[in-house]
Amino acid sequence: MSESSDSDAPEATDGTDSPQATDSADTTDSSTADRPDSAPGTVQTQASADASVVVCFDMDGVLVDSEDYWHAAEREEILPRVLTDGSPTPDLDEVTGMYYGEIYDYLAEHYEVAVDKDEFMALYEETAESIYGERVNLLDGAAEFVDELRDAGVPVALVSSSPRDWIEVVLDRFDLAFDLVAPAEEFDGPGKPEPGLYEEAIRDLGGTVTSAVAVEDSENGVRAAARSGAYTIAVRDDHNVDSDLSAADEVVVLDRADPEALFRAVRHSTRTIRESVSGSSGNSG
Repeated sequence: MSESSDSDAPEATDGTDSPQATDSADTTDSSTADRPDSAPGTVQTQASADASVVVCFDMDGVLVDSEDYWHAAEREEILPRVLTDGSPTPDLDEVTGMYYGEIYDYLAEHYEVAVDKDEFMALYEETAESIYGERVNLLDGAAEFVDELRDAGVPVALVSSSPRDWIEVVLDRFDLAFDLVAPAEEFDGPGKPEPGLYEEAIRDLGGTVTSAVAVEDSENGVRAAARSGAYTIAVRDDHNVDSDLSAADEVVVLDRADPEALFRAVRHSTRTIRESVSGSSGNSG
């Protein structure tokens, strides 16, 4: 695993070690450049047919800076109301990146809760309305970078533990479009840190886990992506300075105002996968 930043990016993330390297996803089919934006939760057939590389982004803590707001709300408002007096307080890394319905199940199993699941989920939904509707900011350049990948023929998914209602607020506010939106609540199985959500999203995009790149930030999200077999890029930011991201293949220190190091890492990994697949195909005959 390597760790890099904008100020000190190693060759593994800057993409300059390949003679074909450029600052765009130029190794993919440009025939999809004029396709229309996809509706949430759907896949563009042209992009996904026999895709040699696909990219999956987490939302919270990667594309939007919601984790700082969630951590403050959980620490100061939600957990004090949910846990009984005298109950130990969990480390937020234990639950960050999980679907909120499964957070309640985790707390009920490992701690003493003072509210039922319906009340717990109502607390989260009330908080989410403010966080996503009014407070979060989009990562600078993220919308353009997702468009760059999709225009170059790389199918892109949003793979999130947030429910679709919260995701759609973000998509609408920031005019984001993906080939696939995969919320954990719609997956028939356990969410992050288990790998199934990623495995299904990658299949739905037309890829395989060995042809996939995933971008995550939480311990649970990184573990889910890595366990799926995808090449996993973890972002290190102010909200997760102490998180264990060692399961990732690569860690990029994120400057939210100038995230080019992250974009270079994604470009480089997609290019490497595409070249590897092309080389294998050329040698198969």
